[in-house]
Amino acid sequence: MTSSNEFSPEALPLLDVAQSLALDRQPDRGLQALAAALATRIGYRLFTVLVLDRQEGISRRFYSSQPVAYPTNGAKPIRTDSEFFARVVEAGLPRICRDRRACEAAFPDHDVIFSLGCESAINVPVRWDGLTIASLNLLHQADWYREDMIAELSGYAALAIPVVQKIIHTSR
Repeated sequence: MTSSNEFSPEALPLLDVAQSLALDRQPDRGLQALAAALATRIGYRLFTVLVLDRQEGISRRFYSSQPVAYPTNGAKPIRTDSEFFARVVEAGLPRICRDRRACEAAFPDHDVIFSLGCESAINVPVRWDGLTIASLNLLHQADWYREDMIAELSGYAALAIPVVQKIIHTSR
């Protein structure tokens, strides 16, 4: 049993993200801490954060672990007819693409994704006040992401709320 001053090794990345939110240089510092924690706890070959701008009808990439292949501030139209929109944005549920075939069906840019060695993905909604305001997108080798990762990922998505709110506030 741990005392109130001790944390399990699994909790330390989560604590690092939480503590980073109190520091200056946001949202960069929060995004870096989030990326480090997700790399340690969940794993990815590509991690991006997309922020939804419903007024403009676009989603913007504000973080990328692979900025050459996926530069920050890349934008694309929000496709209201997509499975991503229905599941992640509207229903507020994570979406797992388990293999190459699922990624090919889900992502128009699947050739770039495959070139990075990614053949599975999970999109986790960042929700505030009943709406999806962003998504955390992790991609890795085939069959990497599982249902049992969703609870932990949802905790990281909740910690991303103030970071995303800062992005939204400063981009207006």
